[in-house]
Amino acid sequence: MARTVISGGLVVTAAEEVEADVLVEDDKVAALALRGSDTARTWADSDADVIDAAGHYVIPGGVDAHTHMEMPFGGTYSADTFETGTRAAAWGGTTTIVDFAIQRPGQAVRDGVDAWMAKADGQCAVDYSFHAILSDVNESSLKEMDVLVDEGITSFKLFMAYPGVFYSDDGQILRAMQRGAANGALTMMHAENGIAIDVLVEQALAEGRTDPRYHGEVRKALLESEATHRAIQLARVAGAPLYVVHVSANEAVEELSRARAKGLNVFGETCPQYLFLSTDNLAEPDFEGAKYVCSTPLRPKEHQEHLWRALRTNDLSVVSTDHCPFCFSGQKEMGRGDFSKIPNGMPGVENRMDLLHQAVVDGHIGRRRWIEIACATPARMFGLYPRKGTVSPGADADLVVYDPAAEQVVSAETHHMNVDYSAYEGRRLTGRARTVLSRGRVVVDDGAYLGAAGHGRFVPRSTCQYLV
Repeated sequence: MARTVISGGLVVTAAEEVEADVLVEDDKVAALALRGSDTARTWADSDADVIDAAGHYVIPGGVDAHTHMEMPFGGTYSADTFETGTRAAAWGGTTTIVDFAIQRPGQAVRDGVDAWMAKADGQCAVDYSFHAILSDVNESSLKEMDVLVDEGITSFKLFMAYPGVFYSDDGQILRAMQRGAANGALTMMHAENGIAIDVLVEQALAEGRTDPRYHGEVRKALLESEATHRAIQLARVAGAPLYVVHVSANEAVEELSRARAKGLNVFGETCPQYLFLSTDNLAEPDFEGAKYVCSTPLRPKEHQEHLWRALRTNDLSVVSTDHCPFCFSGQKEMGRGDFSKIPNGMPGVENRMDLLHQAVVDGHIGRRRWIEIACATPARMFGLYPRKGTVSPGADADLVVYDPAAEQVVSAETHHMNVDYSAYEGRRLTGRARTVLSRGRVVVDDGAYLGAAGHGRFVPRSTCQYLV
């Protein structure tokens, strides 16, 4: 049995902070012991490998519940493969991702799941799971939902945006939600009124408004909040839980707050780009704004304070990345002269844990809340807890020795994502993962990558653990 002791650190979970040593046996956390206790001294005197965590936090590996590796979009593919994307995740202290398997119209849901399983198999540096995207809601795909839930794919994403690609109408959404109410699946919703947005896109282009900043102007906050309201009401009719992805606007947060005040099973996710970036980035000259095109779009800076407050009050419960990188050269440039052709998506899987630690430094959130929104809650939301998202006996030994005083400058020159720019170029951050373990194996240590493609395993999930 391989034994490792992580000694001298401050163990930080969503529930507590304690000065404790952590014993790892093979791929599991075996025990915790108070620093200086007889038990801890016994471990130190044994033949276990010792990782010195003095002056560091010992935290659970991050759980990023919203990524898009190798995703087809707009005639191209997101730039990170499962190999490069999960390696970058490990560098940033994230040890589990949940990606999206896409059902194409006319295709079985199973076909999409099998295709994404094949892409990931033998490629991932850290553990992974899948949501399924429903692009064709019919009697056959509804029946497939039941089977997939039994197999550990327990969440299904629908789109109120992208007519002709992923879009589902209200009737299809209602039917999928009703099925979720029956089989325990969580409905994830991209909440934007895509029919209305397409009208505004057409009008903007006809008037010669073609620059990247108009992407944000046509995808109005009111059309996000309208769709969020509609999704909530459909979920109420169906008696189904709802998880709204990448919430960017205060108006949408208000819809979530009202629903949660009623005690409904409604949850919201936001992403670092909405907390740290704004329409000022979309308006950068010389087509640089294309780097920041994603959907939902970046909002004016005044929305940020509302998002931070919602994270503190739990009206927003999770911070994921929506990591969907496209290179500026050759991919984002496809939209020169027509913002609607810019591939939608931004890189971020490597930066999330550090950006959120900076939020701790800046006083937006506390340390335990950092771990809650980045590790524990996504694990609970998507049926991975307590295997993932915490430091406790029996949990997978997905652990990060985190240096809270390390200083770094974010740059495309030093990041490990397979994309030619950083959305946070030049930003100074305090805090960095020093040593990262995935199921007991050290995959990153003091600036060296020690992991390997194929170490990561598919993790079947149970259903959402927050439902009332």
